[in-house]
Amino acid sequence: MADNPKEVFEGMNTKLTANPESVAGMNCIYQFDITGDDGGKWFVDLMGDMPDIAAGVKDDANCTITMAGQDLVDITSGKLNGQMAFMTGKLKIAGDMGLAMKLTKILG
Repeated sequence: MADNPKEVFEGMNTKLTANPESVAGMNCIYQFDITGDDGGKWFVDLMGDMPDIAAGVKDDANCTITMAGQDLVDITSGKLNGQMAFMTGKLKIAGDMGLAMKLTKILG
């Protein structure tokens, strides 16, 4: 289980690289802006055959997710429901809301 956002994205990279068909056909880029301690910017590029997950910024992201680092850890560990996080303002979404609904494929 991940203890910080960096570990969340490393685990996501391992999972999606081992099973790229789980996100096949999504053809989008997610930008994550993580605030607070251990915060930073990461992207999940699902445009090619293999997912590309790394620290940094992709200016052409289709969906940008902003949340606190601990909330990201809690969502991926199942302690916090993503929909509840959105409804309570802990998770903010800019861009394609339809893609935001598919986040469970990469965060779950």
